[in-house]
Amino acid sequence: MRIVGDIPHQSLKITIFLHDSKYAVKFEAGLYEQTYKFRSGDDVESVEDIKAIVDETFINQVQAALPMMHQQKLEALGRRKEEIADEFEEII
Repeated sequence: MRIVGDIPHQSLKITIFLHDSKYAVKFEAGLYEQTYKFRSGDDVESVEDIKAIVDETFINQVQAALPMMHQQKLEALGRRKEEIADEFEEII
């Protein structure tokens, strides 16, 4: 997989990769990332096609999912803390 381009953005790092004639677009924000893959059958043949697909609406939808990802992580960590607490015997 090699980097073939990027899309400038003020709060996200957006990188375009190419591997075996398939494109992947990775969005990074802090500890979170989302990756979308495109096949040539998706009418994607070039970096310019990817840049046309990853428009303002697409980017806004990616950003809207980030708080949900953060909440999922916090909830999972909370469940793990509960499991660990349950492993110890209660001392009276």
